[in-house]
Amino acid sequence: MNSNAHLPTALKEQLDNIDSSGQYSGTLPKIHSTSGRTYFVKEGSPSESEQIAGEAESLKAIQIAAPEIAPYLYAFGHYDNGRSYFISEYKDLGPLTTAASEELARRLATELHQLKSLHGFGFEVPTYCGPTRFENGWFATWEKCYGNMYQHLITEIRKKSSRYSNLCDIGDTVIQDVIPELLGGLVIQPVLLHGDLWSGNVGVDKYNKPIIYDPASFYGHNESDLAISRMFGGFPKTFFDTYFRHNPKTEPIEEYDLRGELYESFHYLNHTLIFGGHYASHAEEKMKKLIAKIASKTPEAKKETVSQEKLFNVPKQGDPVSVN
Repeated sequence: MNSNAHLPTALKEQLDNIDSSGQYSGTLPKIHSTSGRTYFVKEGSPSESEQIAGEAESLKAIQIAAPEIAPYLYAFGHYDNGRSYFISEYKDLGPLTTAASEELARRLATELHQLKSLHGFGFEVPTYCGPTRFENGWFATWEKCYGNMYQHLITEIRKKSSRYSNLCDIGDTVIQDVIPELLGGLVIQPVLLHGDLWSGNVGVDKYNKPIIYDPASFYGHNESDLAISRMFGGFPKTFFDTYFRHNPKTEPIEEYDLRGELYESFHYLNHTLIFGGHYASHAEEKMKKLIAKIASKTPEAKKETVSQEKLFNVPKQGDPVSVN
């Protein structure tokens, strides 16, 4: 039997704006309509409102860049008690297949990672990679944007425990020496990223089409979106081959692997912050390798920072623009 009594009034009103049936059943987060549609409703406490908003804004941006690659966002709002919610398509998903992974790679390369920001690197609202909050805002260069995100992780890990003091000191050196050297000379534009593209946030729908979800989007270097995809498996080699066939590696190509180590170290640091344990040793190993590689460069081999801000309209209010 269909009943609407279990739904908050504000949620019922939003569903009525979306769906003409007016009759719903099921238990949150999965709501069925007599129209035949099924909706996913994600709710958050007042303290999680910003996180819900960040995911909703990420889904909106992804819809613009690559329609139907993520669940369609219908609505985002707040209840009177301060709790927040969004309504999206509900997707029954299965594991990523080889064929679907190749289609996903093509769509990332030719659609998602082609949507460019005119405001710089970053994002208009804070987003969350797992429980980790990134304030975002807008930055004139990728070096500054990524350095700020990296610094945030190091600062939060320092707060977590003194046993990570050596790890954080190594991270400081990466921020000071490695990030400017590897990222400052790149000639790139800020493109839309998923932000947390591991196999647990990817699946296939009933049509065997790839679907991405739980985004933590921002505009940055496309290669950084592939880092966590390499770390924990679930993506075949053909996924990466297909991606770079449609969207070639950034010059200098010979530093692609080093950039990959940098981008992977970021996620190992985030996992250290969230889970602790062995992730810290993985992060330390990668950061030490990066520092040694940069230190071994001759002065003549080091690059000058590229003025990336000439590629788009940088906000004049400051760097970054506050989003709070």
